[in-house]
Amino acid sequence: EVQFVESGGGLVQAGGSLRLSCEASGFRFGEYVIGWFRQAPGKEREGVSCISAYDGETYYADSVKGRFTITKDNAKNTVYLQMNSLKPEDTAVYFCAADPRLYYWRGSVYRNLVDYWGQGIQVTVSA
Repeated sequence: EVQFVESGGGLVQAGGSLRLSCEASGFRFGEYVIGWFRQAPGKEREGVSCISAYDGETYYADSVKGRFTITKDNAKNTVYLQMNSLKPEDTAVYFCAADPRLYYWRGSVYRNLVDYWGQGIQVTVSA
């Protein structure tokens, strides 16, 4: 059974930082790309960032480049998203996800094809 344990969300003021963690189990972690999507109220789910567990290749949405950093610990089957300089527009439910294809994070057309999803964790950034 595939499971994700997502943690680290919460409420923070603009300019602050949060670190999301996603511990995965139930699939071959080293063969997947793992990362985060987010969905704000009234908006489509969008790819935020991901990292390949087998070669370390990363992807960042333009809106978070330079502010977010994604890392992984293959020994712990865990991916981390360090979010700095948070803005109110970063407010959303963040979903951990896994799929072998990194490009799935780039386009909304692929959203429904992603293999595995976590339940989501709320991130709220106050102005």
